[in-house]
Amino acid sequence: MPVTTLDPVTALLVVDLQKGLVTLPTVHPIGDIIARITALLAAFRARRLPVVLINVAGGAPGRTEQPRRALPLTQDFTDLIPDLAPQQGDLLVTKRSWGAFATTDLDARLKSRGVTQLVITGIATATGVESTARQAYEAGYHVTLATDAMTDPREEAHDYSIRNVFPRLGETGTTREILDMLVKARDQDLP
Repeated sequence: MPVTTLDPVTALLVVDLQKGLVTLPTVHPIGDIIARITALLAAFRARRLPVVLINVAGGAPGRTEQPRRALPLTQDFTDLIPDLAPQQGDLLVTKRSWGAFATTDLDARLKSRGVTQLVITGIATATGVESTARQAYEAGYHVTLATDAMTDPREEAHDYSIRNVFPRLGETGTTREILDMLVKARDQDLP
């Protein structure tokens, strides 16, 4: 279902746009993804809606059948990319699992701000983004996924999440559709 509405208190979540991950190969040019996310950031901040910048600094400790991919752990691996330009009111969340809710206080921080809907963007579509969306849906949030503001190293995983998983977790839309909804909501607030 395409995006139909944005709640009055909708937060933007940007998943794992950090120095250690944006240099890895992805199926969509990372510059395009960053440009769309920065457009969303500007719009959310202009409306004084919550922005959540998420990075990952580890993984879940459980045993897995498939070996974990070794990441190039540089000193600045977890640093958010400068394009995100963190602002004083942004929420910063460091996670140690794929999803941003499992090992953090994100849910409590969002609920304390009255957030009822989330627009989720970032990398990687089938891991960090999808896990965060699943956890958000299970926590009772209305979930919207900006499908052109995310990418993954694996094309089949990216496509599967967008076609088969995301429509079951919420609504999907393009950056343009979400920006248009923000303008529509602003116009409805005017006397």
